[in-house]
Amino acid sequence: MQKTIFITGASTGLGKATAKLFQRKGWNVIATMRHPDKETELSQLENVILLPLDVTNLEQIQSTVAKAISLHPIDVVFNNAGYGLLGALEALDDEQILKQINTNLLGVIRVTHAFIPHFREKKSGLFISTTSMGGLLGFPLHSIYHATKFGVEGWSESMSFELGVHNIGIKTVAPGGIATDFLYRSLDRNSNPAYKVLEDKLFALTDSMMQAAATAEQIAEVVYEAATDGKDQIRYVAGADANAMYARRLEIGSEESRKEIRTQILG
Repeated sequence: MQKTIFITGASTGLGKATAKLFQRKGWNVIATMRHPDKETELSQLENVILLPLDVTNLEQIQSTVAKAISLHPIDVVFNNAGYGLLGALEALDDEQILKQINTNLLGVIRVTHAFIPHFREKKSGLFISTTSMGGLLGFPLHSIYHATKFGVEGWSESMSFELGVHNIGIKTVAPGGIATDFLYRSLDRNSNPAYKVLEDKLFALTDSMMQAAATAEQIAEVVYEAATDGKDQIRYVAGADANAMYARRLEIGSEESRKEIRTQILG
């Protein structure tokens, strides 16, 4: 029987690459995004359905999930919608903080919440969420972004116990850099003169970091692996850069890793 994946944030980057990969693998794909009327590539593919979804809109989450379930039994939900908020906490206003948490953390929780009854009735299903290396270790000037990504990692681990009772899985895919226009399209950057030295040094490293970035297509392959390998495994670190950073952190421990990152950025 043909399987179905439901994807949030499918208009660009990893979400779109994942939609195309699963479609090539013979899956039904329900690709959601805020403005499906503007999507011209996925709309041409067989077995791909576009639906509107803003993951900060609870009413739309409920209606879009109901619509998706009416079209196909869902096998995998890929929580991918998100963006990065960069800046010292002092430079952020409350509206920006709330928007980041609503999108990256509460959006994942709310979409998952809406699908649980469907999976429980089926006695099967899998949730996969895009986190980040930023859900496993911290970098300067990303504190609220890290709060959301660490949050999804910890939440997923806890959820694995209650979902497991009903034969439902939950996993995370934690990429490092992805060679897309994320830095320009999905990054909300805020500056404060009091942190200019830190900002300048961090951005000076960005280009070299992105040279080691994986492509969206490479990370999509990890999403497919997580969706199909049947493993009792929550965390999938994706990309050579992410695996190297995570291995280093495990090798030297979290405190020494933090000091090493500080030295690399501040000298």
